[in-house]
Amino acid sequence: MSEAGFHLFDTDIGRCAIAWSERGVAAVQLPEASDAETRGRVVRRVPHAVAAEPPPALEHAVEGMVDLLAGRRSPAAELAWVELDLRGVPEFERTVYEVARTVPAGETVTYGDIARRLGDRGASRAVGQALGRNPWPLIVPCHRVLAASGSLGGFSASGGRALKLRILQIERARGLPVASLFDFDEPPCG
Repeated sequence: MSEAGFHLFDTDIGRCAIAWSERGVAAVQLPEASDAETRGRVVRRVPHAVAAEPPPALEHAVEGMVDLLAGRRSPAAELAWVELDLRGVPEFERTVYEVARTVPAGETVTYGDIARRLGDRGASRAVGQALGRNPWPLIVPCHRVLAASGSLGGFSASGGRALKLRILQIERARGLPVASLFDFDEPPCG
């Protein structure tokens, strides 16, 4: 991968985008209200990216995300193999993302579980904040991280908690919280 680029692709939840650099995936954008908004968000994250077909390794990553969002459990859909461009990502966030990437489809953990795995039981809020800044949703599956109460917690993508619940339902995650109308009134936070 020599040049930065981005590509929009269709999934069962709408048009997503992937951006890359010579070091790996630089960003993933979940669907916005329009292609223009999705494109705008991914280009703001990777300003020097140009529209292009993804290189072969990233075509496989796109296939994995499409499979994941269609509920197919293919090897590509695991996404833990995808190389990320980690430039500028603080060390704490890197470790949070590494732990989150170990949570398989169909499983969930809490922000506190990740904090404990990092050796800092009091870091739950910092874990949530790091996941709220996650530039690689799906590849770093922040949607699989719930609040300690078992509620959905936050989700910073367009669609917020409703989208988080939808993705978890597609993955057939066990032990999902029963959502009420009030679960979706708060602004996304993570």
